[in-house]
Amino acid sequence: ECRHCALDTGGVLSEKPMKQFADQYIAQVALLGLQLIWTGDFQNALTRMAKEKDKTVMPQTNKKFLQIMSDLIAVCLQSDLTKLDRTKYETLVTIHVHQKDLFQEVWKKVKDHKVKDENDFEWLKQTRVYWKTETEHAVISIADVDFVYSYEYLGCKERLVITSLTDRCYLTQSQALGMFFGGAPAGPAGTGKTETTKDMGRTLGVCVVVTNCSDQHRFRDMARIFKGLCMSGLWGCFDEFNRIELEVLSVVAMQVESITQAKKQNAKLFLFPGEPVPIKLVPSVGYFITMNPGYAGRQELPENLKVLFRSVSMMVPNRETIMRVKLASVGY
Repeated sequence: ECRHCALDTGGVLSEKPMKQFADQYIAQVALLGLQLIWTGDFQNALTRMAKEKDKTVMPQTNKKFLQIMSDLIAVCLQSDLTKLDRTKYETLVTIHVHQKDLFQEVWKKVKDHKVKDENDFEWLKQTRVYWKTETEHAVISIADVDFVYSYEYLGCKERLVITSLTDRCYLTQSQALGMFFGGAPAGPAGTGKTETTKDMGRTLGVCVVVTNCSDQHRFRDMARIFKGLCMSGLWGCFDEFNRIELEVLSVVAMQVESITQAKKQNAKLFLFPGEPVPIKLVPSVGYFITMNPGYAGRQELPENLKVLFRSVSMMVPNRETIMRVKLASVGY
């Protein structure tokens, strides 16, 4: 159903007001639609500006984004919204504020002749959502890595405010997945390591399973989780991974390596260590570990495990941006 719906989003906005479009679909799909519209218009504006030297196209697109913004905020100000509808519109605003700001940022760089066309890295490093008509799939591109949207029903969830920290985290983690590795955000508590991973999963329409690790975990427990992830193609996020004891970690390294190898060979079935029978591998599987360095009772990861993950350091969240967007999403 997502698919039919995404097909509709293309021609919708020119004739329909934003509210009617958003009410027509469930929150997840409306959000995908909004991102599709934004990517399409942005790409189009950059291309026309480069090829046809069209000076009016950037202001026009900016006006359109501002219009969408004010329509969405107007809906947030109504007092008769149901709880679900309110979450839905606030989420749309949260994402769109970032999209609008981003457009204005790039537009400013265009004026300073820093950005030339649609192949500029300033644009390519963003999370872009395309609708591919030949395969009939929504494709999410970050830098040079493409993910096919997984169409997992996630319900009407609130989304994180996208800050420069989130963007950097997305960039590193998508590169890691593109090279068939896992991602490893590290940093102090409360910087949003787990949340960013979960939010990235929501962007790609994947369900993220979060496991809190402790020193009670044995390699058989880990094996069970990894086998489940491989067979279902979901993402696993292992919280506080460095609490696990060292002897367990070295076995986990073997397990992760076998999955990494299988993904690189594009295998449909592979032998998981300690399993008599090959198990199925769904290529969309991903695994992320989050770590709090420098607490008592935490392990340093063994080297053979470190090489299978790409680390991102998460320090202070950009509180100012977050407050601004949160206020905008309730109508200030």
